[in-house]
Amino acid sequence: MIERLRALREDRDLTQQDLAELLHVHQSTYSDYELERINIPIRALKRLAEFYQTSVDYILGLTDEARPYPRKRQTP
Repeated sequence: MIERLRALREDRDLTQQDLAELLHVHQSTYSDYELERINIPIRALKRLAEFYQTSVDYILGLTDEARPYPRKRQTP
């Protein structure tokens, strides 16, 4: 996971501070996410997947397919 988070961020020329602001956490907390010192909360994982337009599975290294899954249709 370390490589995926860092690669996704660096491919977009973003800083850890940029992502920390997106997730409403301190930069050091985001750094700890990238270094796997602490687990990323599910809500933050979902936010990152939406932001990067990929799947949580891709971020976690469970698949090499970067395309996100089709979204569920919302019922009115």
